[in-house]
Amino acid sequence: MTTIRRFCCNDLLRFASVNLDHLTETFNMSFYMTYLARWPDYFHVAEGPGNRIMGYIMGKVEGQGESWHGHVTAVTVAPEYRRQQVAKKLMHLLEDISDNIDKAYFVDLFVRASNIPAIKMYEKLGYVVYRRVLRYYSGEEDGLDMRKALSRDVEKKSVIPLKRPVTPDELENEKSFIANGHLADVREQSLRLWA
Repeated sequence: MTTIRRFCCNDLLRFASVNLDHLTETFNMSFYMTYLARWPDYFHVAEGPGNRIMGYIMGKVEGQGESWHGHVTAVTVAPEYRRQQVAKKLMHLLEDISDNIDKAYFVDLFVRASNIPAIKMYEKLGYVVYRRVLRYYSGEEDGLDMRKALSRDVEKKSVIPLKRPVTPDELENEKSFIANGHLADVREQSLRLWA
């Protein structure tokens, strides 16, 4: 039986085995602690028999206006617990929190372009490739920005794919514009660039 509960500080000492997968990004302790302190509703763990950690999801809510969204920073399941719908349950939990509590427009995530099993899983969950980010991972491998529209995005504007790939610098510029309340400027520039 699987129990899903909020991640707690003690879990940081117990989840290393889940992160051993070469496709899982491992962060420093302060990174995990920041998420735990700032977005506790978005940080959950799946526990199995004997209180073994099966997997976890870590995310946040961010953006402004129609860019207000839930973000999956990491979702991973230990190899021995895969194909048991653990990731699906964790993803649905984050989506429900984003949709029903934070009233977000969409949920997004980044995945390595070579991680075909994960991409297929996300597609089955209703995610679409919104854009390709060139050299997103360690400056070498492309990433895919995948999104799923939530109930607030009635017209599904947030998941209309962009026509050209972007660079990590463009992502950073976009975040700066959004943080400064210039989302409309970003969208207008994007439309001109990709038209």
